[in-house]
Formats: sequence, structure tokens, C-alpha cells
Amino acid sequence: MTRVTDSALFGNVALVIGGDSPERTVSLDGGAAVTAALERLEVSHTVVDGPVTLLKAIHDGGIDRVFNLLHGPCGEDGTLQGALELLKIPVTGSGVLGSALTMDKVRSKWLWQRRGIPTPEFFVLQREVEQSDIPLERWGLPVFVKPVGQGSSIGVSKVKVETELASAIQLARTYNKQIIIEPAIEGDEYFAGMLADRELPLIRIETPNEFFDYQAKYESEETRYFCPSGLEPDLEERLQRTARKAFDISGASGWGRVDFILDDQGQPQILEVNTTPGMTDHGLVPKAAAQAGINFDQLVWRILETSLEGVA
Repeated sequence: MTRVTDSALFGNVALVIGGDSPERTVSLDGGAAVTAALERLEVSHTVVDGPVTLLKAIHDGGIDRVFNLLHGPCGEDGTLQGALELLKIPVTGSGVLGSALTMDKVRSKWLWQRRGIPTPEFFVLQREVEQSDIPLERWGLPVFVKPVGQGSSIGVSKVKVETELASAIQLARTYNKQIIIEPAIEGDEYFAGMLADRELPLIRIETPNEFFDYQAKYESEETRYFCPSGLEPDLEERLQRTARKAFDISGASGWGRVDFILDDQGQPQILEVNTTPGMTDHGLVPKAAAQAGINFDQLVWRILETSLEGVA
């Protein structure tokens, strides 16, 4: 593996944060931590808020590459990556295809099913589809209602009684007209961080909330993180391989995170792939990297390396 040791090779880095998505606050918080790391690493950088400001800064000149820390639409969905590709500006993490596909929960699950990667059953609810078509009799309750193309569990509801379904659908539709509904899978939730060609140690979480929602992810001090995960080494390695397969098949690259439930049959049920995970003090990739002996500054450096062609 090639390692970069001279920060001058990066040129001037634009760290893009914030934006207009519902995950703006998460991006700003992570951006503050990454900015401090870039300063400690003596990497020349400029912090910009949102994709429009970033493109203007590139037009004005002096930007050599982009450290992307935008979450959600217009940052993590391939649109920014496409613009930067046209401008020939390298960017950290996944390219157009991997970013777009992983943000689309429906199409990524279709692909995983086709390639034999286990993922929960699902039903796509569009405006022309009736709520009564949802296979609740076969699935039972609870179910999860999620907007397609959104992250950080924003707009997600766990529905335990059928009378709550309509309001959950209405909430999800405030973020996307297309809704995905899945049966709740019983089991522990795990997270597999990806850093270039390396799978990071798995993290298992416990939360007193109904599920690992936005509050549990970013605000709660009661969420518990277990890394090491407590799994037998052989099982952990098998789960990491499945997570890597889901990551690679989705076209993701550079760095990211794969979320899954380990069901009562010992089968990982892949939930989603994140191509720009959070870098806040609650961030799962920083926690997993630390367990692997990679401190936060080293993690930032290695993420930045993913924008360099030919560096693994």
C-alpha cells in the first residue's frame, strides 16, 4: 500500500461542509473536527459551505481537490461528484455511480438481491400504490417506513400498530415522494467501516430508543458502542466480507460504512451503504478506526488519500 507523507502533494484542499440537506448540522459538526485535524496535519485547506459555494471557489481558482463532508442530497448522491468529474477536480470517497446508487435504497436493494446479498424484504410505496397493498398480513408488525434517498435516519419511523402507518408515511414523504417499507428484523445492529482496501473492526450498538434514530446517533449519551463487537473472530471476519461485498457491488469506493442487522439465524441483513459517514464525536467510522489503531488525524489523512489516483 502506497502512503503519502508530504501534505504538499494534496495542494489546496477544499473541505465542503453544510449545504442545504436535513443533515446540515451533522456535516457542520464533523466539519469542525476535520478542519482542526487538517490544521494539525498542516494541510493547506479552504472551508466552504455547500456545493454552490464550492463550485464558485473552484471557478475562482486555487482548489486542487475536495474533501467531501456533505451528507444527503446534493452532496452524497452523485450530483456533486458528477460536477467535480466534469471540472477534473479529484474528490474523496465514491464517484458518481457509487454515490447515486447507495443513496437510492430501492435500487441498491434490487442489486443486492440480484447478487445474493441478504437484505430485508421491502415494499416500495409510490403515490399510485395504495397503502392497502403493503403485505402487512405476511410480515406482521412492526415495520420501518423510510424515505428513499435520505440518511441519518431522517424521516424514518418504526410502526408498531397499524393506525400509526399513515402518519409515518406522511412524515417520510416530506423528504421524498418514494417510500420504502421493510419488516423489522430482530437482532443486534452492526456497522462495518471501510477505509480504502481495509475493513475496520465491527461496531455493535445498543440504544434505549425504539431504534438507532437521529437522536440516538448524534445527541444521546445513552447509546452504547461496543468495539470490539464481542463476536467470535471467524464470525466477525465473515460479516466483514459480506459488508465489503455489498460495498463493492454498490460501486462505492474510498471510504464508507455498511450497516446491517445480524438476525436470529446468524445472517447479516444489509440495511444500507453510507459513502460519507459522520465524522462527529459520535461518528462510527472514527470509533472503529481508533480500535484499529488509527487516530482521528490519521483517519482524516487516509480519507484525503482516497482522492489521489493510484493510492490504495
